[in-house]
Amino acid sequence: MTIEVDYRFPAGVDPQTQAKIIAVGQTVGTWDARFAHREAALQSHLGEVTSVQTEAQAGYSIATIHFPEANVENDIASLLTMVFGKYSMAGAAKVVAVRLPQNYGLHPKLGIAGIRERLGVFERPLVMAIFKPALGLSATDHAAILAEVAHAGLDIIKDDEILGDLDIAPTLERLKECRKIIEQVKQKTGHTILYAVNVTGRADKLLEKARLLVRQGANALLVNVLSYGFSVLEALAADPEINVPIFAHPALAGAMCAAPDYGMAYSVVLGTLMAHAGADAVLYPAHYGSLPFDSIEEGKIREILRSRGVFPVPSAGIHPGIVPKALADYGQDVILNAGTGIMDHPDGAAAGVQAFFEALERASESESFAINTLPQGPLRRAVEKWGSY
Repeated sequence: MTIEVDYRFPAGVDPQTQAKIIAVGQTVGTWDARFAHREAALQSHLGEVTSVQTEAQAGYSIATIHFPEANVENDIASLLTMVFGKYSMAGAAKVVAVRLPQNYGLHPKLGIAGIRERLGVFERPLVMAIFKPALGLSATDHAAILAEVAHAGLDIIKDDEILGDLDIAPTLERLKECRKIIEQVKQKTGHTILYAVNVTGRADKLLEKARLLVRQGANALLVNVLSYGFSVLEALAADPEINVPIFAHPALAGAMCAAPDYGMAYSVVLGTLMAHAGADAVLYPAHYGSLPFDSIEEGKIREILRSRGVFPVPSAGIHPGIVPKALADYGQDVILNAGTGIMDHPDGAAAGVQAFFEALERASESESFAINTLPQGPLRRAVEKWGSY
């Protein structure tokens, strides 16, 4: 089996020469007559340049290299070291696609089907919120916010990625207080809400902390995968005690992906690598949100994740007025993740949740979102504040 990688080189870089350097230098390297007796073994580990295409009008070239799967350890760390390790420091080149065998790495434990089953919601997009403000709230503050949105019907809430195990609201205390609300809502309404607790700490402590959180009732986890490393995600996903969905946050992705001629494409990092590292759901910016993002890259991420049963979670600037566009792009298998789009609703966070459900119902009937067509209520108030797409 082989691993295919596409490298994009800007104008002025000789793609044939650079691709050959990568194929040899990122695998076996060169050898001489002293190793003639090992020729067959060395050749079996050598990378191969299979195509080079120049897009003169676009001003770049793309070279495809095949790497033997035998060179890596079925994980993301060894894969990254092989395909872009030392060469990432050698000049202008960007990894724009990585195609892995289906059996490479990990599949999600739950993914789209499992998360839907845990929630008992199968026929519509899921709605997710973020605790806001991000810092400065106590554990009881978090519980009060959760009570408001949970009773309004929210599906999922997560910690802000910035919030760690801090003195003002230690992780276990947040979980303890929020679990009370989750259980109360379940008993009163039968409604399940997932709370993705942010797992933080040094690598030698983080895995045991995650196990402890699950033992204490955590029903979902949030991981800043790029900050803590893909190996942390893989360890969590492979651990039989971590039997809850793992939501992967894209913090730090811009440092790896935003430069036009360096690093890796967002669809590689937030799509392929996350999908093969065991994430159940992956957050990333929507191109119609508050962060600059390319619609083509967003589409690639969506399709890569879904191909392995991973939930796409477009985020950053999502509000109820965007729902028709999101449904057109995603259909039903999507988690709509809103921070301020719920928490900063003019009539409060519960109204923010209600506005999303009004928007989903209205969009499913192909009804207009023009302000003069909307009845008084949470959706109209949201569109008055944030507009519609």
